[in-house]
Amino acid sequence: MVAAASAVVALGAVAGTLAALADGRDDDRPHGSEGARPRVSATFLSPSSEIPPSPSGSPSASATTARPTPSPGRAARKPRPAAGSTSLYRYSGSQVLDWVRANPADPRTPVIEDRIASRPAAVWFTEYDPGTVTSRVRAVTSGAAAQGRVPVVVAYAIPDRDCGGASEGGAPDLDAYAGWIDGFAAGLGSGEVVVVLEPDSIAQTDCLDGAGRADRLAALGRAGRVLKAANPKARVYFDAGHSAWNTPSQQAALLRQAGAASAASSDGIFSNVSNFHRTADEIAYDRRVLDALGGPPGLGAVIDTSRNGNGAPAGDEWCDPDGRSIGRAPTFRTGEDRIDAYLWVKLPGESDGCKGAAGEFSPSYAYELASS
Repeated sequence: MVAAASAVVALGAVAGTLAALADGRDDDRPHGSEGARPRVSATFLSPSSEIPPSPSGSPSASATTARPTPSPGRAARKPRPAAGSTSLYRYSGSQVLDWVRANPADPRTPVIEDRIASRPAAVWFTEYDPGTVTSRVRAVTSGAAAQGRVPVVVAYAIPDRDCGGASEGGAPDLDAYAGWIDGFAAGLGSGEVVVVLEPDSIAQTDCLDGAGRADRLAALGRAGRVLKAANPKARVYFDAGHSAWNTPSQQAALLRQAGAASAASSDGIFSNVSNFHRTADEIAYDRRVLDALGGPPGLGAVIDTSRNGNGAPAGDEWCDPDGRSIGRAPTFRTGEDRIDAYLWVKLPGESDGCKGAAGEFSPSYAYELASS
C-alpha cells in the first residue's frame, strides 16, 4: 500500500458537558523555524473505547516549492478573513488537557500547557454513529457560537478509510455514509464553521478500483453539497494530500471529480493534515493545486501547521519522528493570498503509534514537540 498522510485519530471517552476555555486567541507568535510558540489547543475525542492506530506516512512523490504564477484569466483573490470573527474555538475535552489537569506537578506540564494545550485545534468525528452524530456536532458548534468563535470540525468516516490500513474504519458502505453525513450536517447550526472533509480520502485512493474511486469521489461531492446547504456559513475543504504526495495536476483532477471546484460544495482544499511539511512548501503546492483545479476565484486553502515547525524528516519517516516541532499558531490571519487559515488539525502530542499507543496522548512526545 502506498504510504498515506499519517492522519492520526484519537478516540476516547467524553464525559460531562462540552465546554470551551475562555481564551481562543489565534495570534501567530514566533516558535522555531516556522514561527509559532503557541499556548495550547484542544482536540475533540470521538467517544469510543477503541483507539485505531495511525495510517502510514508520506508517499515519495515530490512537488516543486516554487511560488506559482496564477493561471491566465483567473481573477485575483484577496486573503479572506473569517466572515464575522477571526477567533478559532478551543474545545476543552482533549487528552492533552486531561493530562495537564491530572499532572500539575509534572515538570513538563508548564511547557505543554503553555504551548500546546491552550491552542484551538480541530474536533474530530471518527465514529460511524448515525444516532448521535447530530447531537455531538451540535454540541461543538453551539458551544463555539455561544463564544462568538469559529470551530473546526473533521468528518472522518468514509468507507474503506485508510485503505484498510492502520486507521481503518468508517461507515459500512456509501449509502450508510450518506446518512451519516446528513446527520453531521444537521448539527452544523447556522454560524461560521470550518469543515475538514475526510483527510486522505482523495489523495489516497490507490486501494480502490476505477468504479470504487468514482463512487467515493461522487460521495464526497454529495457530502460537500449537503454540508453547504445545511449551513451556508460553513466552509468546506477537500483533501489535497500534501506537497510530497501527488503532483498538483494529479490531485486537482481527483478533486475536480469530487466536486471541489464547485462553490455549491466546496470552499477549497486542505493539506498537510497530521504531516510535517513546511508551510512555505504547502502554500506553493496548494496554490498550484488551486490553479489546476479551476473553479471560482473564491476557492482557498487551509494548512495543518500543528507539527511542521522543523519540516519533514528525511526518508518519509512518519511515525512520531524525532526532531519535529510545533508549527505556526492556528489563525485566519495568514497574510497569504488564497491561504485561508493555518489550523492545528492534528493535536501535537497524540502519538502516531511509536512514542505511545496510536492515537493516545504522549506527554514525552508533546514536550519534545513543544520544546524544539
